[in-house]
Amino acid sequence: MGSYPTPPSANDPRYEPGFMPEILPPESGHVQGYGYAPEPAPRRARRSGLSWSSAPATYLLVGINCAVYLLMTLTGASPLEPTTQQLLHWGADHAGLVLISGEWWRIVTAMFVHVGIFHIGINMWCLWNLALLAEPLMGFWGLIAVYLLTGAAGNLLSVAHSFIFPIYDHGVPVYPVGAGASGAIFGIAGALIVLLKSSRLPVPQFELRRLRRSVIWFAAINLVFPFLVNFGADVMHAGLQIDISAHVGGLACGLLFAAPMVPRLGVPRSQFTLRLRTAIGIVTGVLVLFGFFLAQFPR
Repeated sequence: MGSYPTPPSANDPRYEPGFMPEILPPESGHVQGYGYAPEPAPRRARRSGLSWSSAPATYLLVGINCAVYLLMTLTGASPLEPTTQQLLHWGADHAGLVLISGEWWRIVTAMFVHVGIFHIGINMWCLWNLALLAEPLMGFWGLIAVYLLTGAAGNLLSVAHSFIFPIYDHGVPVYPVGAGASGAIFGIAGALIVLLKSSRLPVPQFELRRLRRSVIWFAAINLVFPFLVNFGADVMHAGLQIDISAHVGGLACGLLFAAPMVPRLGVPRSQFTLRLRTAIGIVTGVLVLFGFFLAQFPR
């Protein structure tokens, strides 16, 4: 798995959390977005630098998302405003295709598809900072697992919401297209909220409180902010909504994922591995049961 960044300390340089504008591409559907960026992870000492070996899962996840976006644009998708058909071609989420056509793989692929350069830019900035903070606490496989499982939880909840409350066009139900990594990003935030509270971490408590407070603010503001954006979109008949369900599902799953875990730092490796496997097993079981429940919805 390689080495990981040293835990944050009081001597690390600090960034101030800032507000980031929500950019909404004019394409009907669900977009997962933010109004507040998490505090960037503290940098390591200049002499050591930050490389693939220090945070391999973070690099891998960001790299896959960026690669999918580049492939989309190189094969004809608009870099700013990809169409609904282009998004669906690359695996975006859609309640009708998932529940009626049985394309369940979209639950996973949708978390790597983005609606334009602004959408992926904001998402990758948030993913980069949260993942760099989370990977030393979860390890390579822990971060990969929490990204995939919480992203799937957010997309499953989004499918359920879209299927139960569709948009009607002349009496015909229309299901919006969903895309983006923010369900998984909220999942990482939820896991961090739990893990940063651990007294086992070899980090000054005031520093842990500062980092945890930043993550909580990120989650809270970005759960409230989409309601304002969606309200404005409704008033202006923009036809585009931020997918709040994906945010809520990802955050809740992240909290559940981290509940049985202990941080990778400060505990025996065997204990951490056992707790991680337990968390993966519990969350996977919950998602399978939820998916089975959704599959029983009347068509």
